[in-house]
Amino acid sequence: MDIGDGDLVRLARTGDAAACRVLVERHRAMALAVATRCGAWRDDADDIVQEAFLRAFTALDRLRDPDRFGAWLAGIVVNVHRAAARRAPILLLGEWPEDLHPASAVGLPSAEDLDLAQALRAAVAGLPAGQRRAVELYYYADLPAGQIASSPGAAKASLHKARRRLREHITAHRPDLIPVLTERTPMTAVRIAGAQPHIDTRSDGGNAIGHILVVLADEPGHRAMGLWLRARQGLALWRVLEGTPGKGQAPEFTTEDLAMRLLAAAGGTVTGVDIDELGPNVLAAQVGVASPAGPRQVTADLGSALTLAAALGAPVRVADAMMDRLAVPVTADDLLGPFASRTPTHGPPGPSSGPRNLDFADGLDGWITGGSSRAEVTGWHWDDYTVAAGEGIATLAAAVPEPYGDVFVGQEFRADAYRGTTVTLRAEVRARGVAGHAELHLAVVGQADGGPAAPPPGPGSVQRVERARQQYGQAITGSQDWTSYELTAEVPAGAEQVEYELTLTGPGEVGLRNVELTRAGGR
Repeated sequence: MDIGDGDLVRLARTGDAAACRVLVERHRAMALAVATRCGAWRDDADDIVQEAFLRAFTALDRLRDPDRFGAWLAGIVVNVHRAAARRAPILLLGEWPEDLHPASAVGLPSAEDLDLAQALRAAVAGLPAGQRRAVELYYYADLPAGQIASSPGAAKASLHKARRRLREHITAHRPDLIPVLTERTPMTAVRIAGAQPHIDTRSDGGNAIGHILVVLADEPGHRAMGLWLRARQGLALWRVLEGTPGKGQAPEFTTEDLAMRLLAAAGGTVTGVDIDELGPNVLAAQVGVASPAGPRQVTADLGSALTLAAALGAPVRVADAMMDRLAVPVTADDLLGPFASRTPTHGPPGPSSGPRNLDFADGLDGWITGGSSRAEVTGWHWDDYTVAAGEGIATLAAAVPEPYGDVFVGQEFRADAYRGTTVTLRAEVRARGVAGHAELHLAVVGQADGGPAAPPPGPGSVQRVERARQQYGQAITGSQDWTSYELTAEVPAGAEQVEYELTLTGPGEVGLRNVELTRAGGR
């Protein structure tokens, strides 16, 4: 009698052995075909099909449509094969120099996954009988070394020989499966040799720590690289290396202190700091962190990352390409000397230190210069641009074919005499080879609401002043003849400062002369 799958499943649920046998006989060939199409070898396919039937019969109560037993079983076969393929080769290659995952962690295995699994199984099949047995029992059956051979030492010897032969086999027959190790960034281990504050002169004539010189030494290579960190980035590192919070000062609670305490509370540790360029002219540090959730890489600024490394004793590495380009020869008794004589170049002072001029200054009087090239931390790009002034003309020029960042010349002055007016900046500019990467800017800096800040509501309150910046710009076309440019801006009642600048970002040369500022509509 031809009994349908639905009826057989219902009988099998009651424990009817005959119904189970009929289901196996009816669907075994189909299950083997599915396992084979998934990439399983014949011996493995039999095991997969057997496990699939066992899983099916123990889960018959979860089959919602008994008439679809065949399709349901096929899905179980695929899942069993996927789990076996994912599990065994990962264990097999656990001690290889790179992780090769022959099957996808989720979803059906791809064609590449199955190809890799088959290549590994072929390599195992070519091992001598003793080594093959050791591999199968240790990696596939997950037996301890003591149960594989007469002694753990003998088992480890067989496994060592097997792994070597497997590497040789795959290198010779499937070199496309060997990871390309050269894609890793070669790194040089360095030591934080010291940090030294550099005293800058403020616009008001006073002195303050403006930069911290940090030297990273490759002592085996007798070379070192210097970093000039802004004070806010390097002070914590300097104090950690000095072993004191500061002369006559109480200990400070820094963000680095907080980071270390949070790491300790979470059971994490810093495993190392790697310094490299994340992209063109983007220098940063990658902090390696080991935690209960697994290893992680955290991108951080150089000062914070190096402070953590110094405080926790974590190793520091610098990309070989950077060391080869930026490091200079040093001697063991004078690691900081080659760098200490250099002087960082400064950009314009910020609003907190006061504008350079109280009012607009005609000609070159009171002009300032700066730019990101002058603040680059390694000092390697400080001279990528030149700034010259003479005969009423200021000139910016690139000194190298591909300069870093930008350079500018301009003025910044108080807005007192211009509030409530419309100002117009007129200037003559000439350029050569700038290719559109030069620009004239006019900016107004002030409170976001355009009016005076409200007084604090009472004792102990904090007055919050929101600063806004309205900026207007015009690209320089590149004419070698003197060409007139004009920019206009509204100066609101709450404005604090007016600025203008000519900026060059890239190759070429650009000049500025005959700068005028006029106002209209004053109240």
